[in-house]
Amino acid sequence: MIGRLLGLLLLVGALLGGWYYLQYQDFALRPLHLPDNGLDLTVEPGTSLGRLARRLEARGVIDNALFLKLLARQRGQANRIQAGEYHIIAGATPAQLLDQLVSGRVTNYHFTIIEGWRFRDLLEHLAADPVLEHRLKDLDAADVMRRIGHPGEHPEGRFLPETYAFPRGLADTALLKRAHDEMARFLARAWEQRDKALPYKNPYEALIMASIIEKETGKASERAQIAGVFVRRLRKGMKLQTDPTVIYGMGDRYHGNIRRRDLRRDTPYNTYTRAGLPPTPICLPGKDAILAALHPAPGKALYFVARGDGSHQFSATLKEHNRAVRKYQLKRRAHR
Repeated sequence: MIGRLLGLLLLVGALLGGWYYLQYQDFALRPLHLPDNGLDLTVEPGTSLGRLARRLEARGVIDNALFLKLLARQRGQANRIQAGEYHIIAGATPAQLLDQLVSGRVTNYHFTIIEGWRFRDLLEHLAADPVLEHRLKDLDAADVMRRIGHPGEHPEGRFLPETYAFPRGLADTALLKRAHDEMARFLARAWEQRDKALPYKNPYEALIMASIIEKETGKASERAQIAGVFVRRLRKGMKLQTDPTVIYGMGDRYHGNIRRRDLRRDTPYNTYTRAGLPPTPICLPGKDAILAALHPAPGKALYFVARGDGSHQFSATLKEHNRAVRKYQLKRRAHR
């Protein structure tokens, strides 16, 4: 009698164990219970797998928290999940969920540095980003450069305009350092492939020129032509006489218009009063402007004037230039 009872218990246990194993196998292969647009899941630092599994069970994402822990142990992933913000796509299985949590494939956000921004514009947009961790508040430019590992370096022009992907909680200092390193790498590569006999002593002077080109035209087709004009003027010892450098030197005194006295007022950035390049870049130049500075278009033009439609009229002589000024600028002022 006892033997029969024991045998029956063993049979029942075996059946239950087999049923439980089948349920576990089904759990591992069956998609999670997710909405059609997936699930945003945040794993805080220090969260254990057990705690996360119970949270997912309570939200109805999985049917059995124990099964998820068993699956993770079986796959050697129980102690390897990474903190972060994840997006789990609809149709994902528990195994795929664990793979994503272990790989750290977190949700990425994006921050775009725009060509032509000044350094102060960059700081303002970083401070306004709702996802970054802010560590630059109340720091001046020198402190910012010291914080990202480049003490004593002037910040203008040093950060590459690009779109940067980052996870929630990344420090603004880390993103800034990344943009700085990207600019340094791109400028170094471009410098190695530059045209010969350019009037720049080093890559930094090319960066200064690129920043001027960036501010002078938004038309990609004109950048190399603008570069050609400035390069020829440098070679001839002519002043660059470019308004964007004057504006930069005016700082907060600029309110939308340059007056004759502004062109005469000397600053380190006034290329009407001083020969050569200004001491630093005047904005954050993009890749195209840098390449234009290092590969200027050939030609004879020494002057250019805005036509009023975003393009410029290029001239080889002062006489031609004065005629173009009368045609495009004086006429435009008369119609205002």
